[in-house]
Amino acid sequence: MVKLQIEARALSTYASVSIEGNPLPLTDVKNLLKNAPNQIRDTQKEVLNYNRALQYINEKVKNGDFKLTHQLIQKIQKMAVLDLLDKEDLGKYRQKPVIVRDPKSLTDIAFLPPNYEDVKNLMNELIEFIDKNQQQIDPIILAGLFHKQHVIIHPFMDGNGRATRLITTALLCNNGIDLFEIFSFENYYNKNVTKYFQNVGVFGDYYEIKNNIDFTNWLEYFVEGILDELKRVEKILQTTSKQEEFRLANHHKQILNFIEKYGSINQSEYGEVSNRSLAARKLDFKKLIELGLIKANSKGKAAYYTKKII
Repeated sequence: MVKLQIEARALSTYASVSIEGNPLPLTDVKNLLKNAPNQIRDTQKEVLNYNRALQYINEKVKNGDFKLTHQLIQKIQKMAVLDLLDKEDLGKYRQKPVIVRDPKSLTDIAFLPPNYEDVKNLMNELIEFIDKNQQQIDPIILAGLFHKQHVIIHPFMDGNGRATRLITTALLCNNGIDLFEIFSFENYYNKNVTKYFQNVGVFGDYYEIKNNIDFTNWLEYFVEGILDELKRVEKILQTTSKQEEFRLANHHKQILNFIEKYGSINQSEYGEVSNRSLAARKLDFKKLIELGLIKANSKGKAAYYTKKII
């Protein structure tokens, strides 16, 4: 599980900074996260910052401390762009106008976000909407709604995309996606960045289009991404399970096969079908219990072991 968690964080980090144009390949990102040099470039800072923010927000979810607030959103943005922006733009909603350029041309203006004077009120509305609908709207749809609306508001001078994806991850985890520690929804969007921007973004002047923004295409695309990532995780878990089974010694498999055939096994029955000593048999049962493959029923001499239902 620890290995899968590390792999998922590396993949999420790589995918999210790659979406923003970071050129580091996945192998370099993994190496960097294992052993960061003393002198680091901005592209490496982006990676380390995102990974640090991802670990931070994952811990908040695990510990039951996650709550969507202005302070949390601002802190996540600050962590994501630390040492990459002017201090006045770290962890604070923007106090200047900003434009979003077409990701293809990098010169044409694609979107004019809300005026900075309106950012705080719009963020208030978004946070209140998410809080009010935690139990009313499907958690995946709710996370998708947050994702696009946060991008539209564009509350920061920079780091909006990274902060959006980090908070979206936390919303998914906090509302029922229990695989978040080995989950990387950013991976799907990095496969086709152009398609991601086309779906998550809007085009024009916010004040001219705000009443006609349709979230449908984005939500369909967002859900497709979640499903795609869940299928990837499912394959990893199946492969890992088979590898773990392969590593089991023959005497461990003997126990599992006996349980499969007869429903349960005890110390006496195991002794009859194997030449293992009593001490060794106890260790064999202990390992299978630790692996979550069997469970003990009753105690002492009356103990018997059955398959653990997950």
